[in-house]
Order: sequence, then structure tokens, then C-alpha cells
Amino acid sequence: MVGQWCDANPAAAELFARASAILGYDLAAICRNGPVDHLNTTAISQPAILVTSLAMLEVLKGRADNPLGSVSIAAGLSLGEYTALVFAGSIDFDDAVRLVDVRGRAMQECAEERPGTMLAVLGLDRESIQTLCDQVRGGDVLALANVLCPGNCVVSGSAEACQRLAEAAEAAGAMKCVRLEVAGAFHTPMMEPAVAHLSNAIAAVTIRSPRIPVVSNVDARPHNDPADIRRLLARQVVGVVEWQASVEYLLSVGVGSIWEVGPGRVLRGLMKRIDRSVVCSGVLDSSDP
Repeated sequence: MVGQWCDANPAAAELFARASAILGYDLAAICRNGPVDHLNTTAISQPAILVTSLAMLEVLKGRADNPLGSVSIAAGLSLGEYTALVFAGSIDFDDAVRLVDVRGRAMQECAEERPGTMLAVLGLDRESIQTLCDQVRGGDVLALANVLCPGNCVVSGSAEACQRLAEAAEAAGAMKCVRLEVAGAFHTPMMEPAVAHLSNAIAAVTIRSPRIPVVSNVDARPHNDPADIRRLLARQVVGVVEWQASVEYLLSVGVGSIWEVGPGRVLRGLMKRIDRSVVCSGVLDSSDP
């Protein structure tokens, strides 16, 4: 996919070249050739996802029916918030690559020092899952990490605590619990050491008021003050990703169509669970590179 875009779109290729110069390794080559285990490490996957997502924006810009000029508000799930902020002109591309590099490496270090995991719980509401977390946590870390759509939440914590939660959730009527293939217990206090590293990196870059609103994952509201954006980006790695509430905010301000820009179709699947009437499109809907 990356190879097709870079071959067909010079602007997309230029983003990968710039990112590679900043990172000190050939990001496009890793995306194209792997190895997969290396690409899937948090330290590598975060810059890869950011740059791939922004390359997809360049693909859209190059189309005759470019829809981006009519976009009035943006949001991104977890790491995707950086893509949204670059699109909105709040953070420069080069600075975003530097920030996400720090974010990925810091979160990887946390995961290696305090191993953990994430568990998707399907078929229970947020309140029920929170109650179960409180009941089975014991002396371990176990916290709500993502609220994605009705009946779809993700928790993070130690492997043992997540296993206890899976058993309790299934006994309480959950349709399914699925352990995610991730490197650590993201969006929990286990990532707290990463906050300081990321805060220092954020303080070193220019952040401007976005040209269009960007909804924060932390409180599901847009923020215009760069100081607020800095604070929320740092806290995001230990806070709950309020994705369902973020989408509901988009709908409350009149959004009727959404473009998903990123390597996948996950957000469109979540959108169907929140409001099926919203028109969702994506770069991957087309056979074009």
C-alpha cells in the first residue's frame, strides 16, 4: 500500500523521505518490507501510522474530487489526534514526527519496564465494565482505556488483572472478550513515566490554534488554546480515549459525513454502531493507490 502511494504520489513519497531523515531510519522501507515484528513495536508503529495517515491525505488532495476543502472539524483516535492536528495546521509535520517518535519510544519503554496488555470487552456498557474493574482489580493496575462505541470498550492493565476481568465479564453476560496484540497497558497509569518525556517534547515545539476545531480524546471537546492542546496531548497517554463521546460531539454540531484517513476501516465500523445514518468514506474505498 505504501509503495503504491509513494510511486504514484510524489507528495506522499516526500512525507516518508522527510520522516526518515528525522527518525534516522528508512520508514517507507520498514512499512513495505518489515519485518512485521519490528514494524509492530510501538516505537516504530506510531511514526509509521502517523506518516501513512498523512500520506493518505496527500492522496485525497491529488484527486479531482478532493473532499478536504469542505472539512469543518477533525478528530483522531489516540495517536490519530496528531494526524488531525497536523491537518488542522496546529502542528507542523516535522514536529509531529518528532513528537510521535518520542511518544512511541517512551510508551515502549514503559511497556518493557511494566508489562501489561489490553482487553476488548464486547456487549457490556461502560458502567458495568467499570464496576467489574473495581471488583477484580486487586492490587494490580486495571483501568478503562477506550470507550469506542455502544457495547465496545477496551480496558488496560496487568495480564493477570485482564484475565480476571475477562472471566468476570463473560460471567456477567459479555458477548466476547478479546486480548489485543499490543505492547503494553496503554492509556493507564502504567504509562505515567511517558508523560514527562512527552511533555518535554511538546514544550519544545510550536503549537498553534487549529484552523478548524480538533476534538480532544481526553474530554471529547475541541480546544483553541495551544496551552490546552499541549496539556491534553500529554495526558492522553494515561487517560481514557473518549471516542464515542467525541463522535457524538461531531454529530451534535451537525456533522453528517465523515472521511476516515488511516491504514484501516475500523472507525467506520465503530461509526455504524454509533449512528448508521452518517455517511462514512475512506481512501481505501477506492482502488486508486
